Amino acid sequence: MDNVSLSIERGCALGLVGESGCGKSLLARSALGLLPRRLFKVSGSVRLGQSELIGMPRRQLRKVLGSRAAMIFQEPAAAMDPVYPAGDAAYEVLRRHGGLGRVDSRRRVAELFAQVGIDDPLKRAAQIPSRLSGGMRQRALIASTLAADVELLVADEPTTALDVTIQAQILALLNRLRRDRGTSLLLITHDLGVVAATCQRVAVMYAGRIVEHGAVGEIFSRPAHPYTRLLLKALHATQQRDIQRLEGIPGNVPDPSDYPTGCRFHPRCPERFAVCDSQVPQQLPIPGRNGWAACHLYDSSLRGKS
Repeated sequence: MDNVSLSIERGCALGLVGESGCGKSLLARSALGLLPRRLFKVSGSVRLGQSELIGMPRRQLRKVLGSRAAMIFQEPAAAMDPVYPAGDAAYEVLRRHGGLGRVDSRRRVAELFAQVGIDDPLKRAAQIPSRLSGGMRQRALIASTLAADVELLVADEPTTALDVTIQAQILALLNRLRRDRGTSLLLITHDLGVVAATCQRVAVMYAGRIVEHGAVGEIFSRPAHPYTRLLLKALHATQQRDIQRLEGIPGNVPDPSDYPTGCRFHPRCPERFAVCDSQVPQQLPIPGRNGWAACHLYDSSLRGKS
């Protein structure tokens, strides 16, 4: 990742979108200090309210992540311990950060399971994850985030592999959590339809960089960056069931060890010109919009050059 900057206001939802391999999950994990420090070096500033997370001692960071920030991982089966009850994660949060006793914690876990729509919550909380469906496991993970009144919730592909009905219920639950508790939501997804239904703002990521940022309505109606336009073009084709005319983006996301010079999207961009090969585009405001795009097309000093 390179020169990434994002901010989320209290009670708002920001969608982080892009193809697989663009660095979305890596960005979230690095911001929350979930990457091994011996293998990854994170520089810059990550602030949660007035707290600086970069460089924070591990013990203190665990307290922050347990009580003020939480993450819903993409694969609930991998994120949950297979030998402990499904309600154990929420139970631990309540015991460590909520100050509740054993009996009260168990009772509260059942209430949280019921709140996320799990039937027979006492029974389900006591079962190991393999006894639950994929949708129930995802809900159990969300219940653990409800156990603390977190300021920031990061949801990494929370509806992957869920059927349409369960997906809609999970998204409604996240929206209700944001509205009722004032929780800030970072929603990581490749599904632009999910972003349109859930978020107020969206950041488009490509090859470790944010290439466009703005209000959801503006970006969906008037996308500025060529990469964003191609993503939305594919979405519109699937919505119209025009699969035979679906145009994919040529090429692949580059390997992080071999990023192109200049604009990282230029090898795949249908609107590239000479300067794209050598100069890194700056974040430039889009006329008539409350947002920006990192694209040479909006650099007035380069207009007319080829």
